[in-house]
Amino acid sequence: MDRRVELLTRAGCGTCAKAAARLAELSSELGFTLTVTDVDEAAAAGDKALRAEFGDRLPVVLLDGREHSYWEVDEPRLRADLAK
Repeated sequence: MDRRVELLTRAGCGTCAKAAARLAELSSELGFTLTVTDVDEAAAAGDKALRAEFGDRLPVVLLDGREHSYWEVDEPRLRADLAK
């Protein structure tokens, strides 16, 4: 099964950039597909739901479409959940 990790970010967020870099490293090690979505760009394109729901606690990590962690990558939990 192909596991999907999506990172919700916004421009100028240093914590988001660190999370993106770490997830990029982990994606090749753990074999998941990583997508990075800027919530402000998504809202400008008409999808305001992500920014409305998650915009005040970025970065947010979604695993297979469900919220997994926010403000940081919970690496031990992510590794455990991907191993299931």
